[in-house]
Amino acid sequence: MDSKQNVGSPDRDRINVNEDYELQYWSEKFNISRDELKEAVKAAGTSVKDVQAYLNK
Repeated sequence: MDSKQNVGSPDRDRINVNEDYELQYWSEKFNISRDELKEAVKAAGTSVKDVQAYLNK
């Protein structure tokens, strides 16, 4: 689970599509819809680097 009290690097390196605020943040950061973000995480995993690489294909 995502803990707002545990905000170190591991938390910033992962995308949790079950948290609304993370969907909003990452979809805006990548300039994609929330549904596109969910599909990218489903395909590439929760790592921010992996999702970014997937989106840049």
